Amino acid sequence: MRFAAALFVVLAFAGAPGAEEHPSLRQVQTIPLANVEGRIDHMSVDVQGQRLFVSALGNNTLEVLDLREGKRLTSITGLREPQGVFFVAKENKIFVANGDDGTCRVFDGTSYKLLSTVNFSSDADNVRYDAARNEIYVGYGEGALGVLDAGNGAKVGDIALSAHPESFRLEASGRRIFVNLPNADHTIAVIDRAKQSVVATWPVAGAANFPMAVDERDHRLFVVTRRPAKLIVLDMESGKEVANDAAVGDADDLFYDAARKLVYISGGEGFMDVFRQRDRDHYDLSSRVPTARGARTSLFVPELNRLYLAVPRRGNQGAEIRTYEARP
Repeated sequence: MRFAAALFVVLAFAGAPGAEEHPSLRQVQTIPLANVEGRIDHMSVDVQGQRLFVSALGNNTLEVLDLREGKRLTSITGLREPQGVFFVAKENKIFVANGDDGTCRVFDGTSYKLLSTVNFSSDADNVRYDAARNEIYVGYGEGALGVLDAGNGAKVGDIALSAHPESFRLEASGRRIFVNLPNADHTIAVIDRAKQSVVATWPVAGAANFPMAVDERDHRLFVVTRRPAKLIVLDMESGKEVANDAAVGDADDLFYDAARKLVYISGGEGFMDVFRQRDRDHYDLSSRVPTARGARTSLFVPELNRLYLAVPRRGNQGAEIRTYEARP
């Protein structure tokens, strides 16, 4: 079985059109996650302190890793299916969204002591941060984004949606939020965060639109769908589709590397796809990097020039975080 899986990855890479001989991502570190079981979800980073926060959903823990030493610092236990996480350096606080009990728990970034808990209706999921307003956004329930004050952790607002939100992205140069709604006829909701309301809805050609990224300079929005697995690129102003390419299956994270004009997609099929941006409307699959089955969540950190991939325990493969250096 392992041979067959490895052969599949090799053949897939060999067949990738225009695949580079030297991939754009080079593995430089592996951090074992001993005794971590089950699915691993999203991650966040403390750039200055060189720490990685890993939502070990199936283990009900938040793993805190030392990136300099390549080892685990501690595990925050007692969580209930942690899914999203964000470390706010300004406040030295860690916000962790839990799917099972619908809470967002706030921890001190030094002592890891629980500071407060915000209760949502259910399924607290992805977490994002608005640095300009010092606010945290949490996707949750049957359809909403909760807004928290990052300073005191209090809930300050709600934005209603037509279905449960998957990945969403905040526009840094404007006030919009783009939200994937795969259970609302595969649409994207466009939110005005000053008005805290939906101002547009765009259809996505495909099915189950989960991960999302933005290229604000070229006004492009990236979405990866499942069944069929596609990278779809939309105009951020009109919602019009400008590109549609086959991509890795079972993807759960997607990032745009503005410095290198690359798009990184991590998929549970067992590899990462790297697309090179020829121009803002054309993208070529340049690398297909073999990884591991089920390794579908990742985090690209441009400040560190690193991409972190979460590998769950499966069979003889232990749970670990693989660190990749982004190359020219």
